[in-house]
Amino acid sequence: MTLPNDIPLQKLQFYVTTGYACGYLPKKMAQSLIATPQTLVDATVYSGLIQQGFRRSGKFAYRPHCEHCNACVSVRIPVATFKKTRSQQRAWKKHQSLTVTLVEVGFHEAHFALYRAYQLQRHSDGPDYLGDIEDEANQYRQFLCQSHVDSVMVEFRAANGALKMVSVIDLVGDGLSAVYTFYDTQDHASYGTYSILWQLNWAAHLGLPYVYLGYWIAESAKMTYKQQFQPQQKLIDGEWCT
Repeated sequence: MTLPNDIPLQKLQFYVTTGYACGYLPKKMAQSLIATPQTLVDATVYSGLIQQGFRRSGKFAYRPHCEHCNACVSVRIPVATFKKTRSQQRAWKKHQSLTVTLVEVGFHEAHFALYRAYQLQRHSDGPDYLGDIEDEANQYRQFLCQSHVDSVMVEFRAANGALKMVSVIDLVGDGLSAVYTFYDTQDHASYGTYSILWQLNWAAHLGLPYVYLGYWIAESAKMTYKQQFQPQQKLIDGEWCT
């Protein structure tokens, strides 16, 4: 695969992974297109890739490449035209008291503890699920604590100093890319919504036109929240459309 309109991207090679179980659509297999070598996917190159529907997981830049499925659609929010809904306005006001700190991407024990609790509550097979902590820590490091691009971890803390949420964000040429957010699920809160609103506000402050939300799948209930942020653009047949 070649990308003729961008000279830096021409230096990359792309390969298709073997099939693996889709994490969003049950009983379906998925494949990904991986950009290599990893060392060439720096901030400039990744800024070009994300405009073409790629995402980042650790040091890997990838895009869905399923032979018989095109359910994954890249979505982004134009910062200048975004309008909060009433519920989003309430979430914004509710969490204004959170203290925000930008920290370097890396492994932090408090972050991992919050991540593990979040995974157990939201993405486990049930209340008795418990993985090997060392394996989970290694997977966490590979997923969120490594990057070849301009990335940052954003801490959101309550007035008493308690860590409530962490967002991992990439800064790309034309916006911010929401890599992953995890938070305290025990609170009666709207942390996920607030994280995206905060990123939109930060992008506006930086003069960046877009916030990339990754992939949206119409059939996946896990992705429903992304459609609550409008207006929105989708990458369809290589073109960003409203």
